[in-house]
Amino acid sequence: MAALVMTDETAHLERDRLERQYNEIAVLAGGLAHEVRNPLSTIRLNLELLFEELEAIDHPSTHRMLRKMKTIQNECGHLDDVLEAFLQFARAGELTLAESNIADLIRSHLDWYMPFAEQQHIDIRPHLAADLPMVQVDHRLFRQLLDNLIRNAQQAMPEGGLIEIQAFRRDDHVIVEIIDTGHGIPPAAVPKIFEAFFSTKSSGSGLGLPTVRKIVEAHGGTIHCESAQGRGTRFTLSFPLAAAPTAGAAVTEPTPLSAT
Repeated sequence: MAALVMTDETAHLERDRLERQYNEIAVLAGGLAHEVRNPLSTIRLNLELLFEELEAIDHPSTHRMLRKMKTIQNECGHLDDVLEAFLQFARAGELTLAESNIADLIRSHLDWYMPFAEQQHIDIRPHLAADLPMVQVDHRLFRQLLDNLIRNAQQAMPEGGLIEIQAFRRDDHVIVEIIDTGHGIPPAAVPKIFEAFFSTKSSGSGLGLPTVRKIVEAHGGTIHCESAQGRGTRFTLSFPLAAAPTAGAAVTEPTPLSAT
């Protein structure tokens, strides 16, 4: 019993230590974003003013200057995106939990996302089990991770395709699976995709999937990726139930996939 008490106390101390680290990183991230974004905003504003002045001058040298300024403007936008991704990663451990039905959260997000999917010729097929048990979830962060994974799937299917989203119960967890029919991830890259600043995209920040992993783990869950080039990718997320399951509780099985 003494060993068990010591283990629980150690786990509590470790959680406190990680929470302090999360808070310190979030404060540093906010300060960094503030210090960088202020001069960045000044640069972008002055670029816009220069554009207005130079566009009134019709001369070949002016056109060359405008092209170079456009490159600077694009890089400023990219830097702003990186700052936002860094902030999201730093704050992913800050939870405001509420007892929730994950299927309802998914439906709500898909209601918003469906018009974008139709524009990209993407078919979204949700398979959400009825009467899912409740889980403790931060609604904002869950929507953020769901949006990140769905947009990753969309980017993997530039010509359109299928995204299946499943939610079901397995033992004392609710499982969410997001499966696409995209080009897949190179086998050598799969073990690295959750590492900070690793990206298979030339314009990626390398913080999207690490942020998703950090959000899932902050909820006490796990995330796993399977991918086959030319066939698609499956992300499997597991979230613990809000309360311990009762003896003999039913297990809802997932709908068979048509995407794999």
